[in-house]
Amino acid sequence: MTQIDTVLYTGKTRVVGGREGHAKSTDGRLDVKLSPPGSAGAGTNPEQMLAAGWSACFIGAMGKAAAKLKTRLPADTAVDAEVDLGMNGDAYLLRARLNVSLPGIERALAQEIAQMAHQTCPYSKALKSNIDVTITVV
Repeated sequence: MTQIDTVLYTGKTRVVGGREGHAKSTDGRLDVKLSPPGSAGAGTNPEQMLAAGWSACFIGAMGKAAAKLKTRLPADTAVDAEVDLGMNGDAYLLRARLNVSLPGIERALAQEIAQMAHQTCPYSKALKSNIDVTITVV
């Protein structure tokens, strides 16, 4: 496992009540109700938050990859993330799909950018070999 030399940021949150509770960051910028996936509850869930955070981070990693390849990401670059919560026997598991949209970039270059990003994005690295992940350029 690679160790951190320099901490750039620490996200701090407190969750009370689990999947039917409330999450709030110490700086107050995140303040959300939580509801179980698929429920009629008014809140979000951990799978949606993971999908949003990973997508944002992945776009940043694609920007770095594009720069290395001497190109720029289009302004309308997008990642549609899908994070599945499932089971195998009695074990809960996650599975994810990142659908990458790089309008105006040739498909082969877009795929190279996405694969490079998957190698450097901290979320991708954390989840690599831990969950089934599919990256698709759409």
